[in-house]
Amino acid sequence: MPEYKIPQPEVWMRGPIPDVPSLLQPVAHALLQASEEVVRYMDGFDDTWLWVRPAGSASIGFHLQHITGVIDRLFTYALAKPLSDPQFEYLRREGQGMSDLSSGDLVAAFGKQVDLAIIQLTETDEAMLTDTRYLGRKQIPTTLLGLLFHAAEHTQRHVGQLLVTVKLIPFVNSEGE
Repeated sequence: MPEYKIPQPEVWMRGPIPDVPSLLQPVAHALLQASEEVVRYMDGFDDTWLWVRPAGSASIGFHLQHITGVIDRLFTYALAKPLSDPQFEYLRREGQGMSDLSSGDLVAAFGKQVDLAIIQLTETDEAMLTDTRYLGRKQIPTTLLGLLFHAAEHTQRHVGQLLVTVKLIPFVNSEGE
Protein backbone atom coordinates (compact mmCIF):
# COMPACT_ATOMS: atom_id res chain seq x y z
CA MET A 1 0.00 0.00 0.00
CA PRO A 2 1.54 3.38 -0.97
CA GLU A 3 2.31 5.91 1.74
CA TYR A 4 0.49 9.18 1.39
CA LYS A 5 2.01 12.24 2.92
CA ILE A 6 -0.51 14.39 4.71
CA PRO A 7 0.44 17.98 4.00
CA GLN A 8 1.25 20.08 7.01
CA PRO A 9 -0.54 23.35 7.60
CA GLU A 10 1.36 26.47 6.62
CA VAL A 11 4.09 27.43 9.08
CA TRP A 12 2.13 30.28 10.64
CA MET A 13 -0.70 27.86 11.48
CA ARG A 14 1.63 25.54 13.42
CA GLY A 15 2.13 27.93 16.30
CA PRO A 16 4.95 30.09 17.58
CA ILE A 17 8.56 29.50 16.62
CA PRO A 18 10.45 28.79 19.85
CA ASP A 19 12.39 31.72 21.31
CA VAL A 20 11.36 34.16 18.57
CA PRO A 21 9.83 37.32 20.09
CA SER A 22 6.07 37.60 19.59
CA LEU A 23 6.22 40.63 17.30
CA LEU A 24 8.75 38.87 15.06
CA GLN A 25 6.75 35.65 14.68
CA PRO A 26 5.36 36.77 11.29
CA VAL A 27 8.88 37.33 9.98
CA ALA A 28 9.99 33.89 11.16
CA HIS A 29 6.84 32.23 9.80
CA ALA A 30 7.26 33.84 6.36
CA LEU A 31 10.94 32.91 6.08
CA LEU A 32 10.36 29.32 7.20
CA GLN A 33 7.38 28.99 4.84
CA ALA A 34 9.52 30.26 1.98
CA SER A 35 12.25 27.77 2.83
CA GLU A 36 9.80 24.85 2.83
CA GLU A 37 8.25 25.97 -0.45
CA VAL A 38 11.62 26.36 -2.17
CA VAL A 39 12.57 22.82 -1.18
CA ARG A 40 9.22 21.54 -2.50
CA TYR A 41 9.32 23.52 -5.77
CA MET A 42 12.91 22.56 -6.50
CA ASP A 43 12.52 18.84 -5.80
CA GLY A 44 13.68 16.99 -8.90
CA PHE A 45 14.53 20.18 -10.80
CA ASP A 46 16.67 19.69 -13.93
CA ASP A 47 19.72 21.93 -13.49
CA THR A 48 20.11 22.43 -17.23
CA TRP A 49 17.32 25.00 -16.81
CA LEU A 50 18.80 26.77 -13.76
CA TRP A 51 19.97 29.88 -15.65
CA VAL A 52 17.35 29.94 -18.41
CA ARG A 53 15.25 33.12 -18.55
CA PRO A 54 11.84 32.08 -19.92
CA ALA A 55 10.23 34.95 -21.80
CA GLY A 56 13.00 37.21 -20.52
CA SER A 57 12.05 36.69 -16.87
CA ALA A 58 14.63 36.18 -14.14
CA SER A 59 16.19 32.74 -13.98
CA ILE A 60 15.53 30.29 -11.19
CA GLY A 61 19.21 30.55 -10.30
CA PHE A 62 18.82 34.31 -9.89
CA HIS A 63 15.81 33.97 -7.59
CA LEU A 64 17.61 31.43 -5.40
CA GLN A 65 20.73 33.59 -5.18
CA HIS A 66 18.77 36.78 -4.67
CA ILE A 67 16.56 35.63 -1.81
CA THR A 68 19.63 34.30 0.00
CA GLY A 69 21.48 37.56 -0.54
CA VAL A 70 18.54 39.78 0.41
CA ILE A 71 18.11 38.05 3.75
CA ASP A 72 21.85 38.26 4.42
CA ARG A 73 22.04 41.96 3.52
CA LEU A 74 18.89 43.13 5.29
CA PHE A 75 19.70 41.18 8.44
CA THR A 76 23.18 42.74 8.40
CA TYR A 77 21.63 46.21 8.23
CA ALA A 78 19.29 45.14 11.04
CA LEU A 79 22.39 44.68 13.19
CA ALA A 80 23.36 48.28 12.27
CA LYS A 81 26.40 46.97 10.40
CA PRO A 82 27.66 47.83 6.92
CA LEU A 83 27.93 45.18 4.24
CA SER A 84 31.26 43.41 3.89
CA ASP A 85 33.29 43.07 0.70
CA PRO A 86 32.15 39.43 0.29
CA GLN A 87 28.52 40.58 0.55
CA PHE A 88 29.08 43.19 -2.16
CA GLU A 89 30.76 40.54 -4.33
CA TYR A 90 27.83 38.17 -3.81
CA LEU A 91 25.42 40.96 -4.81
CA ARG A 92 27.46 41.68 -7.94
CA ARG A 93 27.33 38.02 -8.98
CA GLU A 94 23.61 37.43 -8.35
CA GLY A 95 22.01 36.06 -11.48
CA GLN A 96 25.20 35.35 -13.36
CA GLY A 97 25.01 31.81 -14.66
CA MET A 98 27.53 29.75 -12.73
CA SER A 99 27.96 26.23 -14.00
CA ASP A 100 29.72 25.18 -10.80
CA LEU A 101 26.52 25.73 -8.79
CA SER A 102 23.63 23.30 -8.74
CA SER A 103 20.08 24.03 -7.71
CA GLY A 104 20.75 21.81 -4.69
CA ASP A 105 23.67 24.06 -3.70
CA LEU A 106 21.50 27.16 -4.03
CA VAL A 107 18.57 25.63 -2.12
CA ALA A 108 20.94 24.55 0.67
CA ALA A 109 22.50 28.03 0.85
CA PHE A 110 19.04 29.58 1.10
CA GLY A 111 18.03 27.16 3.86
CA LYS A 112 21.20 27.96 5.79
CA GLN A 113 20.54 31.70 5.44
CA VAL A 114 17.00 31.24 6.77
CA ASP A 115 18.39 29.28 9.72
CA LEU A 116 20.83 32.12 10.49
CA ALA A 117 18.00 34.64 10.22
CA ILE A 118 15.88 32.68 12.70
CA ILE A 119 18.78 32.62 15.15
CA GLN A 120 19.15 36.39 14.76
CA LEU A 121 15.42 36.84 15.37
CA THR A 122 15.71 34.88 18.64
CA GLU A 123 18.42 37.32 19.71
CA THR A 124 16.46 40.45 18.76
CA ASP A 125 15.07 42.63 21.52
CA GLU A 126 11.45 43.59 20.80
CA ALA A 127 12.01 46.90 22.58
CA MET A 128 14.38 47.90 19.75
CA LEU A 129 12.02 47.22 16.84
CA THR A 130 11.28 50.90 16.24
CA ASP A 131 14.94 51.91 16.50
CA THR A 132 16.32 53.60 13.42
CA ARG A 133 18.43 51.58 11.03
CA TYR A 134 19.93 52.61 7.73
CA LEU A 135 19.62 50.86 4.40
CA GLY A 136 22.39 50.68 1.84
CA ARG A 137 25.08 53.05 0.73
CA LYS A 138 22.57 55.91 0.63
CA GLN A 139 21.81 55.30 4.32
CA ILE A 140 18.05 55.41 3.78
CA PRO A 141 16.44 55.61 7.21
CA THR A 142 14.09 52.85 8.27
CA THR A 143 13.51 50.81 11.42
CA LEU A 144 14.76 47.49 12.65
CA LEU A 145 11.25 46.09 12.17
CA GLY A 146 11.05 47.59 8.68
CA LEU A 147 14.22 45.76 7.61
CA LEU A 148 13.15 42.43 9.08
CA PHE A 149 9.64 42.66 7.65
CA HIS A 150 10.97 43.64 4.22
CA ALA A 151 13.38 40.69 4.24
CA ALA A 152 10.42 38.37 4.79
CA GLU A 153 8.03 39.93 2.28
CA HIS A 154 10.70 40.36 -0.40
CA THR A 155 11.66 36.72 0.02
CA GLN A 156 8.02 35.66 -0.33
CA ARG A 157 7.67 37.75 -3.49
CA HIS A 158 10.65 36.06 -5.13
CA VAL A 159 9.53 32.61 -4.03
CA GLY A 160 6.26 33.27 -5.86
CA GLN A 161 8.18 34.32 -8.94
CA LEU A 162 10.37 31.23 -8.64
CA LEU A 163 7.26 29.03 -8.55
CA VAL A 164 5.91 30.59 -11.73
CA THR A 165 9.28 30.20 -13.46
CA VAL A 166 9.57 26.56 -12.37
CA LYS A 167 6.11 25.96 -13.84
CA LEU A 168 7.09 27.68 -17.12
CA ILE A 169 10.15 25.50 -17.68
CA PRO A 170 8.23 22.48 -19.05
CA PHE A 171 6.59 24.72 -21.65
CA VAL A 172 9.88 26.31 -22.64
CA ASN A 173 11.43 22.85 -22.71
CA SER A 174 8.70 21.43 -24.95
CA GLU A 175 8.97 24.34 -27.38
CA GLY A 176 12.74 24.13 -27.52
CA GLU A 177 13.31 27.76 -26.50
